[in-house]
Amino acid sequence: MGDESEGRAPDTRVNIVAVAERAGVSPATVSRSLRGLAKVAPETRQRVLDAARELSYVPSLRAPGPAVGPQRAIAVVVPFITRWFFSTVTAGAVDFLRIHGYDVMLHHLGNAEVRDHFFEQMPLDSRVDGILTLSMPLTEEHTLALRALDIPLVSVGTSIPGSPSVGIDEAAAAGSAVNHLLHLRHRRIGFIAGEADPRFDFVSSGERRRGYERALQAAGQQVDDRLVVAGPHGLEGGASAMTQLLAGPVMPSAVFAEYDELAIGALWALRRSGLDVPGDVSVIGVDDHEMAPMVDLTTVAQNVADQGEVAARLLLQILQGEPVPSDEAVKLPTSLVLRGTTAPPADNRSASRRRAGHRPTSSTG
Repeated sequence: MGDESEGRAPDTRVNIVAVAERAGVSPATVSRSLRGLAKVAPETRQRVLDAARELSYVPSLRAPGPAVGPQRAIAVVVPFITRWFFSTVTAGAVDFLRIHGYDVMLHHLGNAEVRDHFFEQMPLDSRVDGILTLSMPLTEEHTLALRALDIPLVSVGTSIPGSPSVGIDEAAAAGSAVNHLLHLRHRRIGFIAGEADPRFDFVSSGERRRGYERALQAAGQQVDDRLVVAGPHGLEGGASAMTQLLAGPVMPSAVFAEYDELAIGALWALRRSGLDVPGDVSVIGVDDHEMAPMVDLTTVAQNVADQGEVAARLLLQILQGEPVPSDEAVKLPTSLVLRGTTAPPADNRSASRRRAGHRPTSSTG
């Protein structure tokens, strides 16, 4: 009886796990074998190569022999390449990698179905030296699939157990925004959150919500759920959420938006409603989006391109054998950028003017 794979056309659905099962080794050993790493015994490597050929595992067909050296290619896995944050992080990473002689393979996922298919097929097996993932919420199965490749991995905006990460303190950034409003003596501070995306569950959303709540509680205020709304991603989402707040039972004197695009949409809705910013309502965001200076938006800035560059640098350090702790979590600083969309609430300004205009009189006996 011939082998079951005899005469079979190449099947691109065969993944590294199938090769590992056929060879009787772990997926990590398959990855090391196909990449020509010296720490794999020659007989084991040969068994893996034979299994790859039997299964028509085309990407991994590599002549037996000594290590062939690095591919000098990095995979960048991104959920939404068209969104400002992801495109800016990617640009920072790609520029750094190209300067250092690495090609980049960009994998744009776009939705959970594509993401799941990507991790099922795992097209990275032996084509790249390292992987950068950008704010990718991963299941335990996805994480195990990445780690089974035994390829250096660094993430941006989220943490993957056993791998270094780069980002900001999301809760602290939100707290900085809310504390600015509190220092201006605002007490009715609304929050516009990014609506939960059924495709992905981004970590930053929950952390910024927690930062908002903690800042209010630290100031002795209760979180008023009537002042919390959510809108879908983008300018229209911010406008829609702001319209909900304006129609609600409590009028906010200030609004903190989870990210700048929501804040910019909120500005549009406020001005369309005939309200003055910051005269009637103050608005602040997080990010320092490229459009923020154009609309004079007060925000908490993060250097997004730097996050991509720092992550790429960490990855190259690992590839060069430099010691990098597997749980390294690099937190880049954020900073409050004061522009024209925040001011003390109108009632406080009126009281201040009254106090300034009051002149005590003295009488003589």
